[in-house]
Amino acid sequence: PVVMIGGAGLTENVMLEIENALAHHELIKVKVNADDRPARAAMIEQICEQTRSELVQAIGHTASFYRQAEKPNISFPKS
Repeated sequence: PVVMIGGAGLTENVMLEIENALAHHELIKVKVNADDRPARAAMIEQICEQTRSELVQAIGHTASFYRQAEKPNISFPKS
């Protein structure tokens, strides 16, 4: 995971780190440490809403998020 959410939950600094990681990588994994499934689901939903990203997959405590970069880093050669 690129970002890990600890016992303090989704703090402003954690959200900023997720935002920066999405801007740089487009596709990231986040480890969501929450006691129960409803709390995990709420954190995942909050991440999607606040970062305007899409949930790709959630397995256990790890969730993957995608948001297309404004300026993609990958360029394809012209043939």
